[in-house]
Amino acid sequence: MAEDRNSGAGAAAERSLVAEEAGETPFGAYGPEDWIAFAIFWALAIIVFLQVFSRYVLNSSFAWTEEIARYLLISVTFIGGGIAVRKNSHIHVELLYVLLPKAAGRVLATLVDIVRIGFLAFLLWSGIRIYTVMQTQYMTVIEVPMSVLYGVVLAGLVIMLLRSLILAVRHLRGGGSALEGGINLSVD
Repeated sequence: MAEDRNSGAGAAAERSLVAEEAGETPFGAYGPEDWIAFAIFWALAIIVFLQVFSRYVLNSSFAWTEEIARYLLISVTFIGGGIAVRKNSHIHVELLYVLLPKAAGRVLATLVDIVRIGFLAFLLWSGIRIYTVMQTQYMTVIEVPMSVLYGVVLAGLVIMLLRSLILAVRHLRGGGSALEGGINLSVD
């Protein structure tokens, strides 16, 4: 039974974890969203360092650093959400799946996939509506429309939605998901 659950996507994820623990991290293991989030994160780190340096060393902070840092943090959050969906590493409670019969756990895992896809589709739809409104609003410190930031948020939502669809298809084809794997509480 446990071997069936570890076949397919679960086995690939397990091999990836073993490779990471062994220090093997080929560049092919990263998706495009990883590199985008990496670049945004380093830009955020540089801006925050500049903010701290200017405020506490020069005793005269740059006005634009706080706002730009906020926008970069929002960007890295939404792009990073796509990474979490791809790795299936969002927080979930496994105890319920351990206590439920296997068939009920499978139905619940499928329901979780459907709800996640529906929720992300709703967020994307709402984000598109907000994006159109924010085209006339501008950032405070630079003359850039706020829709640029909302465009990054939309890109993150699109990544999360596409990765959720791929994950749901893998779960359906593989006959199970990481949620169902759970911790084996049997004393056999």
